[in-house]
Amino acid sequence: MTDGLRYAYAVVRDTGAPEAALEAVTALEGVIGVADESVYAVRHLGLAVLAGAVPAEDFDEGPLRERLEDMAWLEKMARAHQRVVDTAGAESCVIPVRLATVCHGDEGLRRMLATGRERFASALDRLEGRVEWGVKAYATQPAAAEPPAATAGAPSTPNSPGALSGRDYLRRRKAQRQAAERRWGDTEEGARLVHGTLSGLAEQSRLHPPQDPKLSGISDRNVLNAAYLVRREDSAGFAEHVGELAGRTPALRVELTGPWAPYSFTAMDETSGTEGETGRAGADG
Repeated sequence: MTDGLRYAYAVVRDTGAPEAALEAVTALEGVIGVADESVYAVRHLGLAVLAGAVPAEDFDEGPLRERLEDMAWLEKMARAHQRVVDTAGAESCVIPVRLATVCHGDEGLRRMLATGRERFASALDRLEGRVEWGVKAYATQPAAAEPPAATAGAPSTPNSPGALSGRDYLRRRKAQRQAAERRWGDTEEGARLVHGTLSGLAEQSRLHPPQDPKLSGISDRNVLNAAYLVRREDSAGFAEHVGELAGRTPALRVELTGPWAPYSFTAMDETSGTEGETGRAGADG
C-alpha cells in the first residue's frame, strides 16, 4: 500500500504502540477512518504517522474543497478523525494532525514526518503523559418577572385599584433590567473564578471563543470555553475540582469533557505547508 491519497490523523513515536492500540480497539469497536478505511502506521525517522487510504473522488484537492462546504459531511469526517486520534491517544502520546490533511501516498506521509520532525519530536517531549480536559460554562438568563396584568402597560384608568402610573411602570422595568444585568455579571465573574482556579491546577490552558448557539444547539449563553493540559495521573483530582467549582455559582452550569488528546496544545497550524498536503479545515474547541 504505497500509492493513492492518504489521510493523516496523528503523529506518534515509532515504538509499535500505535498499531497495537488500534488493533485492540478495532477488534472491540470497529474503529475506522474518515472514509470507512482501516488505519495503519507509516514509520520514518523515529516517528510514525497514523493514516488511511482515501478515495480521490472525495479527498483530492478540488473535490475536498467542495466537500468541506457540506456541514453534515464535515461533521461526520471530524467525528471520525477525532475517534481515531482519541483511540490512539488512550494508549500513547499523540500529536493530532489538523483536520483534512491529505498526502500523496506513503512517500508523502514520510515527507510530512521529515519536514515536521523537529516540531513533532518537540511536541511529543512536551506533551508526554499529558491529556486535555475541556470545560464549558453556561449561564441561563431567567425570564424577567412580568408586572401584574393590571399594570402591564401604561394604565388607561389611573384611578383604578392596583394601577401603576407610567413613571412607576418604567421604574419597575428598569429595575428588572438592572437585576438581569447584575446576574449576567455574577455568571461572568463565576466563569473567571472557574478559569482562574483550573488554570492554577493545569500546566497550560487555552481560551477558545464562545460557542455559537446556532452551531452548538445550546441556547444558554456560553461564558467560558476553555481547554486545560493536565498530567494523566492528576486527572481525577482535576475533575473533582471542576465538580466543586460547579456548585459555587448556582446560575452557572459547568460542563466537563475529556480526557482527550492534547488538541489545543500541539500548535497544529505549524504543519501547514507540509509537502504533499492537499486540503484542510479548522475545527473549534
